This record gives sequence, structure tokens and C-alpha cells, in this order.
Amino acid sequence: MLADTPDIDGPTRANRCPSEERPGSAVPADRGLGVPVRRIGLEQEFFVVDRTGALCDLADLFLRRWWEAAEAGGLDPGCVKPECVKGMVEITTPPSSGFEDLAKNYLRNLNLVLEVASELGLTLYPLGTYPLPIMPVVRDDPSYRVQASTIGYNRFLRAGRCAGTHLHLELPAGTVWPDVKVALDAPAVVREELLGLYNLATALDPALVALTRACPFYEGGIDGLAARTVHYRGIFGLDGMYANVQEVGALSAYASCVKDLVDQQRARYVAWFAAMDLAGVERRLFASTGGAQHKASWNPVRLNHHGTLEIRSMDSNYPEVILRVCSLICGAVDRVRSQHLKVRPSHEVRTVQLDGDVLLVPHFSYLSGELLSAAITGGVNDHRIKSYLDSVIGFASAFVEEPEAIGLLGGTGIYETTESEILKTFSPLRVSVTRYEGLLLVREACRRLKEQVSSLHHSSELDARRRADRRRPGRGAVHP
Repeated sequence: MLADTPDIDGPTRANRCPSEERPGSAVPADRGLGVPVRRIGLEQEFFVVDRTGALCDLADLFLRRWWEAAEAGGLDPGCVKPECVKGMVEITTPPSSGFEDLAKNYLRNLNLVLEVASELGLTLYPLGTYPLPIMPVVRDDPSYRVQASTIGYNRFLRAGRCAGTHLHLELPAGTVWPDVKVALDAPAVVREELLGLYNLATALDPALVALTRACPFYEGGIDGLAARTVHYRGIFGLDGMYANVQEVGALSAYASCVKDLVDQQRARYVAWFAAMDLAGVERRLFASTGGAQHKASWNPVRLNHHGTLEIRSMDSNYPEVILRVCSLICGAVDRVRSQHLKVRPSHEVRTVQLDGDVLLVPHFSYLSGELLSAAITGGVNDHRIKSYLDSVIGFASAFVEEPEAIGLLGGTGIYETTESEILKTFSPLRVSVTRYEGLLLVREACRRLKEQVSSLHHSSELDARRRADRRRPGRGAVHP
């Protein structure tokens, strides 16, 4: 899978094509327009809850039932995985050839997962934070033990209270861990693609934070901030998971050359070992988890050792939101690739601006400071974020496979989020949520998840049948 999993042999058994190679293992074929074929993959974390909306530490029971159902249905059981706590699971897609393929795989997997959960009297809560106080049960796994011991057990519990969505973009061969140094001598076009996509993903971070803000509540309280982002990253002095090890959890700077990426990863590795030493964690324990350098990186944008650029900026959210935002990202990525654009930071711009064959993006000091702060505080209501989103959508829109999808995100300064919809049902003076209100919120989110998956999955299958009919010889146009 295009994901951080032990099994990365490519597509699922049900979807594997003999000609497909492991991500990053070879330079893919060309689409015929000078644009290399690169695959994409998606991971989304969900909370496991019962029918009342209460969190359940029953992920293992669910996973066992899922594996049976997946095998019977011809799907890869590994597309649903355990997470760091027993009240959460992660749903992934096989490597997908484009956004349309990604959406189909995502909805198919999610549809079956919800059916299996229902058989057990369970369901999945899809938003970025669980709204009520919870005490997650951490899995007894060496990797999680090292993290918890290094940053502190109570701080690590935030990982079990926050759910994110990760989009993977396949990169040229020989450019990522553990062999990233190969890229130092790679052809210029390969290095430019790597740097262009890394810098683009970095520039998109504040936009993705603002657009995917999901649940405003964390541990029963509300502070007006992007809840998952601040409690997971621990930025701007806030006491989040990586507050004391920003090198491994915060947004990293743009890269002007591949060596910058090598240096960044080395700095993360050094910082993580220093944190382990300070906490009294033996280094041999880190080695027992595999000890690879990617094990010391949980940044919002990172190079994944499976051959992908991993964008980790998004809250877990409803399928409609996830697919619209992923469509936007893919449009921006395709434009950078197809027009061979260089992505360069500039002190002179506050939005993304095209200048010939260069895409100018805000300087990192502004992007990671004032702009990210605006995304975390005012979000889509902040005029700086509105202008930034307008520029990103304007840049990507012509290269989006499903233009109507990103149109529903908003535009020309008017944007809505899942968080803003929820807040309309509460008084603006509220600072907490009762247990009754929190469980009601969870049940409503679960209901909307099922409704959207059913509707979108049906539409996806219908569209696929129509396209197949159109391709058949001797068939006329198929009308709705």
C-alpha cells in the first residue's frame, strides 16, 4: 500500500496488476503529455464507538471480524489496520492511478467496513477529535512504548484523542528513505519534481488545516482553535503532543535542494535521540522498532520510506470533505508536474502566484507563523486565509479531475467547514459540552458518515458502469 504499513507490495490482491511495480521502485510510464504516471493513496483514522456514541476499546474485535469479511469479499484485509490505541482504526486504499480511482477504492473499503462494524453493534466516528473526555488504551507495541516513554505517557495519549487523514503522492524512483541520498545525483528533472512537490505540500499546510477543521471540542472543552492540529502538533507554545520535540512534529521549512531534505531528516533523528536520552529511554529500544530514520518523523509533510510524499495536515472528516480536499491537492500537484513548475518561496507574496514557470509561495517565516496561526485561530473566517484559499483553488481548479467537487469547498472568500456547521448549533459563549450533547454530536456524525458513504459509493459504482458501457464496441451513448 502507499502507506506506512509492513505490507507494501503494491495494490491489494484483488486489484493487483502484473505490470504495476512497488511505489518508487521504477520510473513509471508517461501519460503521453510529458507527465509521469504517479499513484496516490489515502489513509484515514476513525474512532470506534458503540450505538450510543460512546468510545469503545474494541478495535481488535472489529479487526478480526473485518479480516474475515475482507477475505470473503476479495479485498485486502490489510486496508484496515490497528492504530496506536484500541479505540481507533485506520482505513487505507491500495495505490490508485488517479483521483477517480482513489475515490472508488476509498468508498468501497469504507462501505464494507461500516457494514462489518454494524454487525457487531459498532460504528465509526469520523471527525478529528472525540468531543468528550476519554482515557485511550495504548497498544503494547515497541514503537508506541518508545514514543510514550520519550514524550511522556499522558502527552502521548493525545495521539489516541486525535484522528487525521494522510494523502500519499508517489515520487520518482530513488528519492526517498532509506535511499534518499540517491537523489543527490539523480537527473535534474527528478530532483525538481521531488522539491516541487515537497515545497507545494508545505505551502498547502495552512490551507488544509483551515479547510478540514472538523470537531471544535477536545476533552469536553472548546477554545476556538483548530483542535486536532494544536493538540497533536503542540505549536505556538500550546501543550500538544510534540510541544517539546518540534523537530519531529511541526511543519518543516521549504527545501532549496535535495541536501536540505537530507539535513532536515538528520536533524530530526538527532533531536529524537536527544529527547530519548533526556527521558532516560535506552537507544536499543529504538533500534528494536527498526530504527529507520522515518521512525523519528511525524511532521505534517514528510517523505515516507515507502516511496511517497505524505501529507498529514488534514483532520479526519466526512468523506465529502476528504474527497473534495484531496481533489484540490491532486489538481495542484498535477499542474506543478505537467507544467514542470518550480515552487519557490518569496518574501513578496502572501498567496500562491504563478510567475512564468515558477510558482511563488509565501516565505516560510510568514507561512509557518502568521498564516498558520490564522488557520488555527480564525480559520476560514480570517481574511488572510480566505485570500490564500482563493489563490490555491484558482491555481488548481483547471487541473482537477472533478471540478464540481472543489467548487463545493467554497470560493471568492466564502468557505464553510464541518467545524463551522457544528458551532452553529451551540451558543458562541459556550466553553464546554455536556456528555449528552457530546454523545449526540458523535451519533449525528456517525449517521452522516453512513449516509454520505452510501450515497457516494452508489454514485461511484453507477458512474463506473456508465463509463464501461460507453467503452463497449457498438454501444451508443448511455443516458441517465
